[in-house]
Amino acid sequence: MAQKALITGISGQDGSYLAELLLSKNYEVHGTVLRTELDDPRRSLWRIYSILDQVTLHPVSIESFPSIFRLIERVQPDECYHLAALSFVSYSLDDEFAIFNTNLNGTHYMISTLKELAPRCRFLFAASAEVFGLAQTSPQNEQTPFHPRSPYGITKVAGYHLTNYYRENHKLYACSAILYNHESPRRGYEFVTRKITRGAAQIKLGLIKTLPMGNLDAIRDWGFAGDYVEAEWRMLQQEQPKDYVIASGQGHSVRELCELAFSQLGLDYHDYVVFDQRFYKPAETIPLVGDATRAHQELGWSPKVSFEEMVKMMVDVDLAELQGRS
Repeated sequence: MAQKALITGISGQDGSYLAELLLSKNYEVHGTVLRTELDDPRRSLWRIYSILDQVTLHPVSIESFPSIFRLIERVQPDECYHLAALSFVSYSLDDEFAIFNTNLNGTHYMISTLKELAPRCRFLFAASAEVFGLAQTSPQNEQTPFHPRSPYGITKVAGYHLTNYYRENHKLYACSAILYNHESPRRGYEFVTRKITRGAAQIKLGLIKTLPMGNLDAIRDWGFAGDYVEAEWRMLQQEQPKDYVIASGQGHSVRELCELAFSQLGLDYHDYVVFDQRFYKPAETIPLVGDATRAHQELGWSPKVSFEEMVKMMVDVDLAELQGRS
């Protein structure tokens, strides 16, 4: 009998890659979506549009306990990947109440319902490198103290501790994946990686003339989303639940990303990237770069797609999409 997996936020970047991975392993895949996404699936569900006939979608409000309760009662999953969250960090200061309501309550509703209705289900919480925030050391690993500096980061710290609480006190198989930045051609346009690759393609095609940017010296640990969801799956296949940092272990600046994206199109980023104070954020004194040694040693996991390959992939897809629309 096929394993049954539930993915919250299946229509997002990570959810779509994870759904494809689980289908390739013959899982029965269920996923939560917003009810409004079903009104125009070709537009709203574009990341999973090619596999819609292979997955079962459930219109669910993560902020509603009765909605979550009915979902778990109906699906009875063997594995649950809780990916759904308000995740764009820059917005979190603008609407703290929505961030806390969705990310904190949603996680609590999900794991508490699993305890009551499906206690043998293995649960994964998608945490974030933002839990480290103003880190005192680099790279960070599973023992690095948390110091979040945004409402989003705070909710991820709370979700991490909530997951540990249910693991230790209620004996659930529950663990947290501390995920560093991971990108792909399915990344939303509001994120800096996609802003750069899309902008470079638009400039190449003459659609825009310049790309306004903030701090080019900010450093991030960027990996490929398709690699990171494999790590999540491997985490739930272990005999005992454990938390893991999932990262490439390499820091790259926004400047490097710009240089790679533009050079892929035969352009020099110096000619097109212009400074805009609106987007400026000071870089961390100690950059967020992850040490995934535990994942390498215990999960047998390591990234397959390099930073350079990922950027090239994103630029190629953006250019092809824009050419197809012109």
